[in-house]
Amino acid sequence: MAKVKAYATPGPESVLGPFEIARREPGADDVEIEILYCGVCHSDLHTARNEWQNTLYPCVPGHEIVGRVTAVGDRVEGFHPGDLAAVGCMVDSCGRCPSCRDGDEQYCDAGFTGTYNGPIFGGGENTYGGYSQRIVVKSSFVLQVRHDERDLASVAPLLCAGITTYSPLRQWGAGPGRKVGIVGLGGLGHMGVKLAHAMGAHVVLFTTSPGKAEDGARLGADEVVLSRDPQQMAAHTGELDFILNTVAAPHDLDAYLQLLKRDGTMTLVGAPAAPHPSPQVFSLILRRRRLAGSLIGGIRETQEMLDFCARHGIGADVEVIPMDYINTAYERMLKSDVRYRFVVDMATLR
Repeated sequence: MAKVKAYATPGPESVLGPFEIARREPGADDVEIEILYCGVCHSDLHTARNEWQNTLYPCVPGHEIVGRVTAVGDRVEGFHPGDLAAVGCMVDSCGRCPSCRDGDEQYCDAGFTGTYNGPIFGGGENTYGGYSQRIVVKSSFVLQVRHDERDLASVAPLLCAGITTYSPLRQWGAGPGRKVGIVGLGGLGHMGVKLAHAMGAHVVLFTTSPGKAEDGARLGADEVVLSRDPQQMAAHTGELDFILNTVAAPHDLDAYLQLLKRDGTMTLVGAPAAPHPSPQVFSLILRRRRLAGSLIGGIRETQEMLDFCARHGIGADVEVIPMDYINTAYERMLKSDVRYRFVVDMATLR
């Protein structure tokens, strides 16, 4: 076991601070990565503060990891020391159930092992995430990075925000000839706009903030609708093929379901602390509309997303911060005071 510097919290009422963790030595199937950048996800905050009531402490968050390979096991193929590599939200799964065999490890029947707070999903000892110097991960859960090294900070959020939005856009067929709505322009929403635009869809952004209209257009939205304006909303009734709803606060889903065409789908990827008000059944049955949900993506789809983003020059809009700024970043994140993701420069931990 090797001692590694990290940032952790010992309990839900405590801030994050310097901590030391043990990382296993790379086994035959493992890849060791020096972490260069780690994105800051709202899930990090939820978990650090035990808002989902499942945190094991000490907690080292971080599941948007990019870095450089420093060692590989004897049986590892496709990775070599010096390569750029990434790790997302999970580091293991059962590998045997139908979901795993289909490449959808995120829906593993036994529960995937999270990059941090892992035993909730898979048993065994607690896992520690990317707010640390290094990580050792089974090679089948490590991803290739084909972006230019100068863009690594913007790549980090793709490992969660990117795949969380890419997967449903791909699964529900966003592309040319399709009118796609993106609800919310935050960490997830801004990636949804970029990706749907790159896929060739006509993108309609819905936001409560008039000040984000210009940003929405810059990111690739063809239209920007202020969702608090009933007339602007009504103008899109029955027009959309698909809606990706990224908002992580309870809100009226009926207002958006009315905008779907017959057989249209709205997929939820935001995870509010309290439930949404229940939609009216007639919002669904009168046009055979669907309300769905989506998690992240499997390893195969995550690699596909990274390659797609590399080809199209897509990264997240980020604010790079030092590790000791993380507690301030959490407070700013709660106020939506970031456009659009914080990323920690892990050199500041070393």
